[in-house]
Amino acid sequence: MDLTLKIAKVLVQLINGETIPDSSAKSKLIDDLVRENIIFRKGKHKKTLQLFNENNLHLYLINQLQINNLNKYIQALENDNSTRADFVKITSDSKNSKERVFKGFLINCYNPIIAELNNQTVTINPTLGSFIFIYDYETFKIPKNVTIIGVENTKNFSQIQEQKYLFEGLNPLFVSRYPQNQNKDLIKWLKSVPNNYLHFGDFDFAGIGIYLNEYKKHLSQKATFFIPENIKSALCENGNRERFNNQKLNFKIDTIQEVKILYLLEIINTEKKGLDQEYYIETETQ
Repeated sequence: MDLTLKIAKVLVQLINGETIPDSSAKSKLIDDLVRENIIFRKGKHKKTLQLFNENNLHLYLINQLQINNLNKYIQALENDNSTRADFVKITSDSKNSKERVFKGFLINCYNPIIAELNNQTVTINPTLGSFIFIYDYETFKIPKNVTIIGVENTKNFSQIQEQKYLFEGLNPLFVSRYPQNQNKDLIKWLKSVPNNYLHFGDFDFAGIGIYLNEYKKHLSQKATFFIPENIKSALCENGNRERFNNQKLNFKIDTIQEVKILYLLEIINTEKKGLDQEYYIETETQ
């Protein structure tokens, strides 16, 4: 997904606190930023765009597009004499593309898991405060009784010990959605193994959309959406109404067959609130 000069300038306007007509910023990148809760659309007829989280926008540009400095990126695009060397100074590669130095993805767990990597037996048991990066994922195999849990937010992924109570009875291996430019590798691996996939994300339209659009459509029946038992009371008492008001559906409800997701959507629409998955870090394991 490329960042054009026009959309780059729109992002600068949003960073400066301006409200932009949605009709003047049509692009797949803008749609992706809306899905990520970085930008939000307002209005029913004359829709507008506003920046929701500037810090996450900069992280997105770095992780997804390797753009370290938006203003210098714009200057380089406007300068017909810009060379590859100019782009090296503002991006993390010499081709100004999404080419990655590393393939693979991050994993984490709180119980040791005996796995196989490059035909060798390995024990997955990260030291507290660290993760493991799987590079040769094509050779990475785990026991069939392990449930793969995809974690949407980085904070939840880094603090899985504090959410252990949510997954009692499971033998879980946690995988991270970030950095997102590794996500295609993760999907390839998930499709290649027989293990079930459980998606642990935000409990709002955006979180459900990420699950359906990025995982469910590739994994089909192997994938399910994790919903805690107390989700109704948690949404009612601790949900955020602004999250509900600033989000819109980016999926078709009539195509959803998972009963639990339909139940969650009913609660969200009734309470008119969304709930960040980070809420569940705050509850201590009993």
